[in-house]
Amino acid sequence: MIVASLGAAVWLFVTGQAGTVDGLFLVLTALLSAAVFALYVKFVVGRAMEAQKQPPAPAAKAGKPEATTVART
Repeated sequence: MIVASLGAAVWLFVTGQAGTVDGLFLVLTALLSAAVFALYVKFVVGRAMEAQKQPPAPAAKAGKPEATTVART
């Protein structure tokens, strides 16, 4: 989607359509769309890298169970 949006913006400039008011707004829309998807990809990659940096959670020990009190009725 990022490449398609950037390609659309370039196409509008190459064909000269970006010189009109409608073309200008189409270019701005295409660039905004590319920026939003790029930020989303950056966020997803950052979270994936952050998850890989964290050490795995320690496993629960299978030792002696904790003492509990039993209510007598």
